[in-house]
Amino acid sequence: MQQVMLGNEAMARGLLENGCTFTYAYPGTPSSEILPAFIKQGRDHGITIHGHWSVNEKIALESAFTAAMTGMRSAAVMKQVGLNVAADAFLSSAYLGVTGSLVVISADDPGPNSSQTEQDSRMFAMLAKVAVFDPATPQEASIFAGRALDLSEELGLPVMLRPTATLCHARQNINLAKITKQLRQPEFIRQPQRWAATPKHRFRLHQQLNQKLLELAADPRFDFATQVESGSSSPAPYGIIASGCAWALTADLLNSLPDDETSQFSLYKVDLPYPLHKNAGRELLKRHEKLLVIEESMPVIEYQMGDQKKICGRLDGTIPDAGALTPEIIVSALNRFVKQKPLSANPNSIEAPPGKRPSLCPGCPHRSSFYALKKALPKGIYAGDIGCYTLGINLGALDTCLCMGASISQAGSFYQTFVKDGEDSPPIAAIIGDSTFYHSGIPALINARYEDSRFVLLLLDNSTTAMTGNQPTPAAGLQADGSRGPALELETLLKGCGIEKITIVDPYQQSELIDTIKEAWQYAQAPEGGIAVVIARRGCLMIPAERNLLPALQVTILDDDCTGCGYCLKAFECPALMLKTDDPENRVTIDQITCVGCGQCLDICPHGAIKIRTLT
Repeated sequence: MQQVMLGNEAMARGLLENGCTFTYAYPGTPSSEILPAFIKQGRDHGITIHGHWSVNEKIALESAFTAAMTGMRSAAVMKQVGLNVAADAFLSSAYLGVTGSLVVISADDPGPNSSQTEQDSRMFAMLAKVAVFDPATPQEASIFAGRALDLSEELGLPVMLRPTATLCHARQNINLAKITKQLRQPEFIRQPQRWAATPKHRFRLHQQLNQKLLELAADPRFDFATQVESGSSSPAPYGIIASGCAWALTADLLNSLPDDETSQFSLYKVDLPYPLHKNAGRELLKRHEKLLVIEESMPVIEYQMGDQKKICGRLDGTIPDAGALTPEIIVSALNRFVKQKPLSANPNSIEAPPGKRPSLCPGCPHRSSFYALKKALPKGIYAGDIGCYTLGINLGALDTCLCMGASISQAGSFYQTFVKDGEDSPPIAAIIGDSTFYHSGIPALINARYEDSRFVLLLLDNSTTAMTGNQPTPAAGLQADGSRGPALELETLLKGCGIEKITIVDPYQQSELIDTIKEAWQYAQAPEGGIAVVIARRGCLMIPAERNLLPALQVTILDDDCTGCGYCLKAFECPALMLKTDDPENRVTIDQITCVGCGQCLDICPHGAIKIRTLT
């Protein structure tokens, strides 16, 4: 039986087919669909499973690891920058090992498309000494999820599955195996010298880990030298080693070449890029004049190959050292590799349309919050954070964006830097979303309060994790499977962090929000003051129920009053505001199809040209 599935859905299917019953995740593109698919498919088949949106990736990994300590099969799901957050638990889990199975799915984002970095999770696996699978297609991702679970239990170690954005969001017919109820029962066997290992015991565990990796690197199941695709029955002069989606792209290109050109190459597919099979690498170095390694995004395979004189790839510049691989890049790399007449392959490249920078959605409450911030603290420093509200940079209301939770840490440090230098602190604001605050803002806020820093915390509460698909936050009182759970209010947590000044405002009430932010900064400056929190609370319009709460105003721009100054476009950047076509005066109009009638723009125009339309 087959079913068309997204790569992320295929991985969820592979987990379920192979006995995984516990999955913990934090949402992040490109991995966000894995946990919902795991829950839905498990429910559809009547399987008792547990899937949970954890507050952050570290907690997700710690939870999945604990389930694997009891003999169960589990998974922790995140994107590549989430693995940074989970690093402490990830490295330690490799030493301690598991009695069941633990698969860490870390979805990479070469490019990057929606991330701070395009880092390669396989490099992290090398650092942690964790074996990693690199699937090439959705079908293979489903199969490799099962192989990873099996290998984890066989070795007694965590194993990584590393898909990339291309694979996560590709669709393919997936061969479905039966999902059956699991008969395993959790059992925790007390082993303090393992589970609570002191440094002395950690040294022994490290030695055991190294030995297992040496044995795995000699395992014939991962000897990629025997898995060759070639246009000739005898070894070709040029060998190509590839893994993951890079292998799929390369295989398609070689299949498009004439036979006489294809016969120059032998293509080898690596399923397990770390630890790399040692005998396979040595064999290929003997077999071919030259080897080209094609992989995303870092030279993980290349580093392990040894004799660099015969190897081309990222290290010698044959393949660019940044950016996602495309057919055009691979063709250019192959031409540089053979150094002969160009290959016949000519990928049909489609000219991309003119780019348009992303902007907040029509009616997004964050737009009004950023506008109010600029009006209230025009000479301020705006420390930003990770989320769709990072687009505040387009509005001139975001100066920094380091990583999740850093807005609060940076705001505190900005304050201390100016004050300790004897300077008067400029207005300082930290801007953070509700989901990001739960993820990593709480420790930062405790630290800033403990350090007695002074700033305004503008907490953009849209009641969801909007950027990654509207997953629930702890405030929603909803579990990942839709069941009810305890709701953890922001106000309660803020008070627990020592915050005394907390004000809640609807960002659609612009003048009130401007006044509130001004008052908050006055409080922060006062001798008896401290950090002042302004919660700008209105739900994301991607939630259907929130759209029903819109004022549904009919808004228009009066041509006689519009001067064509463009202030509304620059200061507010609503997609519904657009230049009139072929207007010599560059006047602005409102696209009534795009406009949601929120009315946030009514007070923006300095000439009063934006009005509520009177229907006659």
